[in-house]
Amino acid sequence: MTPERFHTLVEAWGADPRRWPQAERADALAWARTHRAEADAALDAALELDAWLARDMVAPPSRALVEQIVASAPAPVPQRPVRADASSKRRRFWWSGAAFAGAGLAGAVAGALAMSLMLLGHPAASVYGPRAAFESRDAARDAAHEFTHESSYLGSSVGDAGDDGSDE
Repeated sequence: MTPERFHTLVEAWGADPRRWPQAERADALAWARTHRAEADAALDAALELDAWLARDMVAPPSRALVEQIVASAPAPVPQRPVRADASSKRRRFWWSGAAFAGAGLAGAVAGALAMSLMLLGHPAASVYGPRAAFESRDAARDAAHEFTHESSYLGSSVGDAGDDGSDE
Protein backbone atom coordinates (compact mmCIF):
# COMPACT_ATOMS: atom_id res chain seq x y z
CA MET A 1 0.00 0.00 0.00
CA THR A 2 1.44 3.34 -1.03
CA PRO A 3 0.64 6.63 0.71
CA GLU A 4 -1.02 7.89 -2.47
CA ARG A 5 -3.30 4.84 -2.66
CA PHE A 6 -4.22 5.18 1.04
CA HIS A 7 -5.15 8.85 0.54
CA THR A 8 -7.17 7.92 -2.57
CA LEU A 9 -9.10 5.27 -0.61
CA VAL A 10 -9.84 7.64 2.25
CA GLU A 11 -10.91 10.45 -0.09
CA ALA A 12 -13.15 8.17 -2.13
CA TRP A 13 -14.67 5.97 0.57
CA GLY A 14 -14.41 8.08 3.74
CA ALA A 15 -12.88 7.44 7.15
CA ASP A 16 -14.86 4.29 7.99
CA PRO A 17 -12.79 1.23 6.95
CA ARG A 18 -15.99 -0.83 6.52
CA ARG A 19 -16.73 1.22 3.38
CA TRP A 20 -13.32 0.63 1.82
CA PRO A 21 -12.99 -2.08 -0.86
CA GLN A 22 -12.55 -5.43 0.85
CA ALA A 23 -9.61 -6.42 -1.35
CA GLU A 24 -7.57 -3.43 -0.11
CA ARG A 25 -8.93 -3.03 3.42
CA ALA A 26 -6.35 -5.16 5.25
CA ASP A 27 -3.40 -3.52 3.45
CA ALA A 28 -4.79 -0.03 4.12
CA LEU A 29 -5.29 -0.75 7.84
CA ALA A 30 -1.78 -2.18 8.10
CA TRP A 31 -0.37 0.91 6.38
CA ALA A 32 -2.36 3.17 8.74
CA ARG A 33 -0.93 1.36 11.82
CA THR A 34 2.65 1.75 10.60
CA HIS A 35 2.26 5.39 9.42
CA ARG A 36 0.09 6.66 12.26
CA ALA A 37 0.63 10.43 11.94
CA GLU A 38 0.01 10.63 8.20
CA ALA A 39 -2.98 8.27 8.41
CA ASP A 40 -4.55 10.23 11.30
CA ALA A 41 -4.32 13.49 9.33
CA ALA A 42 -6.05 11.95 6.31
CA LEU A 43 -8.67 10.20 8.46
CA ASP A 44 -9.45 13.40 10.45
CA ALA A 45 -10.13 15.34 7.23
CA ALA A 46 -12.32 12.50 5.97
CA LEU A 47 -14.20 12.35 9.30
CA GLU A 48 -15.08 16.05 9.02
CA LEU A 49 -16.46 15.52 5.53
CA ASP A 50 -18.36 12.38 6.62
CA ALA A 51 -19.94 14.27 9.54
CA TRP A 52 -20.93 17.18 7.30
CA LEU A 53 -22.49 14.82 4.75
CA ALA A 54 -24.37 12.97 7.50
CA ARG A 55 -25.89 16.25 8.75
CA ASP A 56 -27.20 17.18 5.32
CA MET A 57 -30.83 16.09 5.29
CA VAL A 58 -33.54 16.99 2.82
CA ALA A 59 -36.62 18.21 4.62
CA PRO A 60 -39.92 16.67 3.57
CA PRO A 61 -42.15 18.99 1.53
CA SER A 62 -44.56 21.16 3.46
CA ARG A 63 -48.29 20.57 3.31
CA ALA A 64 -48.76 23.88 1.47
CA LEU A 65 -46.28 22.85 -1.25
CA VAL A 66 -48.04 19.51 -1.77
CA GLU A 67 -51.42 21.25 -2.05
CA GLN A 68 -49.99 23.80 -4.50
CA ILE A 69 -48.60 21.05 -6.75
CA VAL A 70 -51.85 19.10 -6.68
CA ALA A 71 -53.85 22.26 -7.45
CA SER A 72 -51.64 23.11 -10.44
CA ALA A 73 -52.00 19.65 -11.98
CA PRO A 74 -54.15 19.54 -15.12
CA ALA A 75 -57.71 18.38 -14.68
CA PRO A 76 -58.45 14.87 -15.88
CA VAL A 77 -60.00 14.69 -19.32
CA PRO A 78 -63.30 12.84 -19.28
CA GLN A 79 -63.17 9.82 -21.52
CA ARG A 80 -66.00 8.73 -23.76
CA PRO A 81 -67.38 5.44 -22.59
CA VAL A 82 -66.72 2.66 -25.02
CA ARG A 83 -69.92 0.95 -26.05
CA ALA A 84 -69.71 -2.66 -26.98
CA ASP A 85 -73.05 -3.06 -28.66
CA ALA A 86 -74.03 -6.10 -30.67
CA SER A 87 -73.53 -4.49 -34.10
CA SER A 88 -69.88 -3.59 -33.44
CA LYS A 89 -69.18 -7.10 -32.17
CA ARG A 90 -70.84 -8.55 -35.26
CA ARG A 91 -68.82 -6.23 -37.49
CA ARG A 92 -65.54 -7.26 -35.85
CA PHE A 93 -66.47 -10.94 -36.13
CA TRP A 94 -67.33 -10.52 -39.82
CA TRP A 95 -63.94 -8.91 -40.58
CA SER A 96 -62.03 -11.62 -38.73
CA GLY A 97 -64.00 -14.28 -40.60
CA ALA A 98 -63.32 -12.59 -43.94
CA ALA A 99 -59.61 -12.39 -43.16
CA PHE A 100 -59.54 -16.08 -42.25
CA ALA A 101 -61.35 -17.03 -45.45
CA GLY A 102 -59.02 -14.84 -47.53
CA ALA A 103 -55.95 -16.47 -46.02
CA GLY A 104 -57.40 -19.91 -46.71
CA LEU A 105 -58.20 -19.00 -50.30
CA ALA A 106 -54.69 -17.63 -50.86
CA GLY A 107 -53.23 -20.86 -49.47
CA ALA A 108 -55.42 -22.96 -51.74
CA VAL A 109 -54.40 -20.98 -54.83
CA ALA A 110 -50.71 -21.21 -53.91
CA GLY A 111 -51.04 -24.95 -53.28
CA ALA A 112 -52.82 -25.54 -56.58
CA LEU A 113 -50.14 -23.61 -58.44
CA ALA A 114 -47.36 -25.53 -56.72
CA MET A 115 -49.01 -28.89 -57.42
CA SER A 116 -49.59 -28.09 -61.09
CA LEU A 117 -45.95 -27.09 -61.53
CA MET A 118 -44.79 -30.20 -59.72
CA LEU A 119 -47.02 -32.54 -61.73
CA LEU A 120 -45.95 -31.02 -65.03
CA GLY A 121 -42.33 -31.45 -64.03
CA HIS A 122 -40.98 -28.80 -66.34
CA PRO A 123 -42.28 -25.53 -67.80
CA ALA A 124 -41.39 -26.74 -71.34
CA ALA A 125 -44.28 -29.22 -71.20
CA SER A 126 -46.85 -26.49 -71.64
CA VAL A 127 -45.08 -24.84 -74.62
CA TYR A 128 -43.42 -27.68 -76.57
CA GLY A 129 -45.58 -30.61 -75.52
CA PRO A 130 -44.91 -33.54 -73.18
CA ARG A 131 -42.19 -35.11 -75.35
CA ALA A 132 -39.90 -32.05 -75.03
CA ALA A 133 -40.29 -32.09 -71.26
CA PHE A 134 -39.26 -35.76 -71.01
CA GLU A 135 -36.27 -35.31 -73.34
CA SER A 136 -35.09 -32.29 -71.37
CA ARG A 137 -35.52 -34.14 -68.07
CA ASP A 138 -33.57 -37.18 -69.39
CA ALA A 139 -30.68 -34.96 -70.53
CA ALA A 140 -30.52 -33.29 -67.11
CA ARG A 141 -30.55 -36.68 -65.36
CA ASP A 142 -27.69 -37.95 -67.57
CA ALA A 143 -25.60 -34.84 -66.85
CA ALA A 144 -26.17 -35.24 -63.12
CA HIS A 145 -25.20 -38.92 -63.33
CA GLU A 146 -21.92 -38.13 -65.11
CA PHE A 147 -21.04 -35.44 -62.57
CA THR A 148 -21.70 -37.53 -59.47
CA HIS A 149 -19.98 -40.65 -60.80
CA GLU A 150 -16.82 -39.05 -62.06
CA SER A 151 -13.79 -41.38 -61.78
CA SER A 152 -11.77 -39.10 -59.49
CA TYR A 153 -14.50 -39.35 -56.87
CA LEU A 154 -14.49 -43.14 -57.04
CA GLY A 155 -10.70 -43.50 -56.87
CA SER A 156 -10.03 -41.58 -53.66
CA SER A 157 -11.05 -42.30 -50.11
CA VAL A 158 -11.18 -40.29 -46.91
CA GLY A 159 -7.69 -39.58 -45.63
CA ASP A 160 -6.03 -40.45 -48.95
CA ALA A 161 -4.51 -37.65 -51.02
CA GLY A 162 -5.97 -39.02 -54.28
CA ASP A 163 -6.58 -36.61 -57.13
CA ASP A 164 -7.94 -33.70 -55.10
CA GLY A 165 -5.46 -31.14 -56.42
CA SER A 166 -3.31 -30.90 -53.30
CA ASP A 167 0.42 -31.61 -53.27
CA GLU A 168 0.37 -33.68 -50.11
